Amino acid sequence: MPGQTVPTTNSAVVDAPPGRPAPTGSVGGVTAFWILFGVAAASALVDWVAVARGARRTEYAAKPAVLAALTLAAAVLPADHTDLLHRKWWFVAALACSLAGDVLLMLPRDLFVPGLSAFLAGHVLFVGGLLQSPSPPGDPPFAFSPTGLAVAAVVVAAAAAGPAFLIFRSLLRGGHRALVAPVAVYLVAIGTMAVLAANVGVPAATAGAALFVVSDTVLALNRFVRPLRHGDVAVHVTYHLAQGLLVLSLLH
Repeated sequence: MPGQTVPTTNSAVVDAPPGRPAPTGSVGGVTAFWILFGVAAASALVDWVAVARGARRTEYAAKPAVLAALTLAAAVLPADHTDLLHRKWWFVAALACSLAGDVLLMLPRDLFVPGLSAFLAGHVLFVGGLLQSPSPPGDPPFAFSPTGLAVAAVVVAAAAAGPAFLIFRSLLRGGHRALVAPVAVYLVAIGTMAVLAANVGVPAATAGAALFVVSDTVLALNRFVRPLRHGDVAVHVTYHLAQGLLVLSLLH
């Protein structure tokens, strides 16, 4: 009809005719998204305080609650509130792997390798998600230019070189040679994720990936090189901010 915008498959709310209410399911999905995101934020605050105070029982409840809420938030995000519908489900799977990694690394047992493997799977899924183009294409910008990828790769490599040297040296000197290969593979995976995130045209994704690199770097330095002042708190804060930003990057 003249003067009436025809809605596309994933823009029902934005393009709905004037005066017509948004679909109830869509509004409910958005409300559920923000409620779950709020639960994640509140749980993160509780977790940070618990880590700072050494309250392990509280941490055991709050830390997995953050990723559980973020995973559900991403899952319930309606299709008409994201141009990244194809990316969304890759991120949901990646968040679920991160939740598994959180639980494995939190347990009072040496499950570092299984936990690392879960996070490695998560980063591979994040990479898969970042390779998905927006639907419909073009908004946000999506172009992996050779120059952009090269610049991001140089920046990530330069930032990671120093900490990586210290980590691998400590692993070798500390008798943890078996961890060298898994950690190297993990660094490649998270570095790839950061490089791609810097090139998808979504600032929240770029910032989230960067904070993820910071979090894991601090964790490795704190665990294998030397204890850092407030290192555990820094790891948790940057990690939760990273995951939250990656979830928010789906909103467009």
